Amino acid sequence: MQKKNNSENSTKKSNNQQNKQNKQTKQRKTQAAQTKQAKRPAPSKPRNGSAKKYRKTNELPLKIAFLGGLNEVGKNMTLYEYKDDMFLVDCGLSFPDPEMLGVDLVIPDFSYVERNADKIRGVIITHGHEDHIGALAYLLKTANFPVYGTKLTIGLIQGKLKEHGLLSSAKLHEIAPGDVVSFGGFDVEAIHVNHSIPDAVALAIKYENGTVVHMGDFKIDSTPIDGGMIDLARFAQLGNEGVLCLLSDSTNAERPGYTESERKVGESFEVLFRKAGKNRIIVATFASNIHRVQQIINVASSLGRKVAIIGRSLENVVNISAQLGYLNIPEGVLINADLINRYPAENLVIITTGSQGEPMSALSRMAFSDHRKVEIHPNDYVIISATPIPGNEKTVGKVVNELLKLGAQVIYEKMYDVHVSGHACQEELKLIMGLVKPKYFIPIHGEQKHLRKHAALAEGLGISKENIFIADNGYVAEITNKSIKNGASVPAGKVFVDGYGVGDVGSVVLRDRKHLSQDGIIIVAASIDYQTGQIIAGPEVFTRGFVYVKEAEELIDNARKCAEKALENCYYSNINDISAIKSKLRDAVSHFVYEQTKRSPVILPIIMEV
Repeated sequence: MQKKNNSENSTKKSNNQQNKQNKQTKQRKTQAAQTKQAKRPAPSKPRNGSAKKYRKTNELPLKIAFLGGLNEVGKNMTLYEYKDDMFLVDCGLSFPDPEMLGVDLVIPDFSYVERNADKIRGVIITHGHEDHIGALAYLLKTANFPVYGTKLTIGLIQGKLKEHGLLSSAKLHEIAPGDVVSFGGFDVEAIHVNHSIPDAVALAIKYENGTVVHMGDFKIDSTPIDGGMIDLARFAQLGNEGVLCLLSDSTNAERPGYTESERKVGESFEVLFRKAGKNRIIVATFASNIHRVQQIINVASSLGRKVAIIGRSLENVVNISAQLGYLNIPEGVLINADLINRYPAENLVIITTGSQGEPMSALSRMAFSDHRKVEIHPNDYVIISATPIPGNEKTVGKVVNELLKLGAQVIYEKMYDVHVSGHACQEELKLIMGLVKPKYFIPIHGEQKHLRKHAALAEGLGISKENIFIADNGYVAEITNKSIKNGASVPAGKVFVDGYGVGDVGSVVLRDRKHLSQDGIIIVAASIDYQTGQIIAGPEVFTRGFVYVKEAEELIDNARKCAEKALENCYYSNINDISAIKSKLRDAVSHFVYEQTKRSPVILPIIMEV
């Protein structure tokens, strides 16, 4: 018993000594730390646990400027900015609306880019469609930024730059899904997605305060033609790591369900080609839809038909895709367009452009009997393998009607499954949002109705309304870990390309063109004495697009008398200024013509001083 007590006392004593030593050690460490902290100069930013709180409170915002692609279809261009580093995502064009008379192309306004050219580290392209690469040549004429894109995308860009004489000076860099490109303070990872053109990617944009996912154009195709399904695992991984903001394609946000696989179209071609029998087959599709072209070639080859490619843009895309290995064309299947009349109708398939009813496209010229190589016959079987872009429904319908008048049988999307979209529908959009789990959400690519519908989908998935940013061209989203808001706007208008002219056609010129197209023009020409202002010759009246002169001789003669009276009034009133004389003449003739016809043609006075 005594031994046991002694043992317990000994143990107790030992524990007390150990506790005392631990306490003394802790006190020494605390004193040392306090002494060290007292000697260290005060830091400009906290370095202990409060540092994270400091960054959240005072961090600089990530700025995303939308230079195109919002509240419109096409012309996609986005500028990312953080501190002194910027980079661009895509540089696309759009095609002119019917009221843009004489305009060939519409490209973004590059003025904000030019102003910040020294900060922009490069351009990364998500895929090779015109609405994402079409304006790149015009951009590189202003500043030669490095350009990054996948193999096919770079191949298509090279073709465009060659046409503009820029290929030798361009700095093009090929990337693959999984590669990371550094733009100063940004690290941008390319992620494989499905679309209606191979080699499309989304982007994971990482900077010091988070990750932003920029989807580009995409859909989820579990049986894609090229065999590579969208990398959903990578999106899920990013979602688990934490995503600050998601920017996602809104083109099909109004459509419920899922987008059909491209293979569905191949099955339809198989049925329709057999149904065509001994008729000649003409298929109109988007020039850049390489998957569609591949399926047409496959079915044609299996049925022993030759294939001719018609349409300059389509020929370029097919040649580039075949060279790079994205098109597999069996030997002997492809023939020159000049040889189509040498083959029987039952042995021929023609692939052409013009699925959107564009006035100068190959199919449109065929429909209006204006094509040099192809004439539509009653034994033609025409398949329009595309859905009209919003606003193009009437032009497509007009082409269909003209083809039917010529006796051709016309198959289009609403009748059979001859087209599937390259854009995600509602369930796919929700799946991506569910995988990425973003804090903030910005719908991109589409008209206002598409953006709003996409925002509603995000809200339905639990993203709070204040964390959803619906933008417009010229908006700048400023994002921090605390908020997303609209910053100072930037220039983001439309620049018109007309022939070789870029930006020299503006709203005033378009207004004049519209005026001329509606009411025509009246030209009043006269010669007057340089010193006295007295009429020497004329006035003569000429019209174009106003009235048929031979049937309106009295009206033209009275207009001439009106002009003569206006010039005489200027003479008797001692009005010698040529601009004032022209103004008086214009007003007098305009007033007379409106009284007589209730029309307002353009009045163009030409006064020659002798």
